[in-house]
Amino acid sequence: MFKTNARGAPALEWTEAELRALNNAFRGRAPEDLIDWAAQTFGRQLVLTCSFGGASGMVLLDMVARLGHGTPVLFLDTDLLFPETYALAQAAAQRYGVRIERRRPALTLEQQAQAEGPRLYERNPDRCCAIRKVAPLAEALRPYDAWLSGIRRDQSSTRATTELVQWSSRHELLKLSPLAFWSERDVWRYVHANNVPYNPLLDAGYPSIGCTPCTRQSAAGDARAGRWAGFDKVECGIHL
Repeated sequence: MFKTNARGAPALEWTEAELRALNNAFRGRAPEDLIDWAAQTFGRQLVLTCSFGGASGMVLLDMVARLGHGTPVLFLDTDLLFPETYALAQAAAQRYGVRIERRRPALTLEQQAQAEGPRLYERNPDRCCAIRKVAPLAEALRPYDAWLSGIRRDQSSTRATTELVQWSSRHELLKLSPLAFWSERDVWRYVHANNVPYNPLLDAGYPSIGCTPCTRQSAAGDARAGRWAGFDKVECGIHL
């Protein structure tokens, strides 16, 4: 079936039966198989988002680059990221020969402080994430029909039911998580086997890397530990 997407153009509308069939077809197969299918199906209407914080995103970027379909790459720049994150994005662009589209929030940090008060992340991190991550992603995804994400089931309880292929009603596109069933060990095995660059903060006690004010070192086993310390929050909101 077809519907009108955010661009006003015809777009596929996926039924539950079609999604189930896709998940059954790709369950147990290599992530590259799903990425290759998506690239052939959607062409330039497929996009990869990469935060240059977690190793999973770098694995997907490596796979996408190796397949050579020219899939565009989106990088959400909140203006609050670590220097190591910016350096990795630049190094990855050079290594893989890809153009990384850097998307910023509509408000600068100064404008946000004027509108919402200073250090919003300390008082209302949900609101800060909504302005600096959720809204920019929604705008960045508007031209696309399918989205490649590096999230995995083992990362948090909020991601435990992630499927390989899901319909995103928020963005009205197909969301693909090729690494959904991979473990942390699987990710690092691929990183070391393929010499994939990754954020050096992951070796410095940061199990999850986001914005500088809301990211801490942590010895806990939880992959999302160290984010939004002092708040009952484990997601920025872009994957909810």
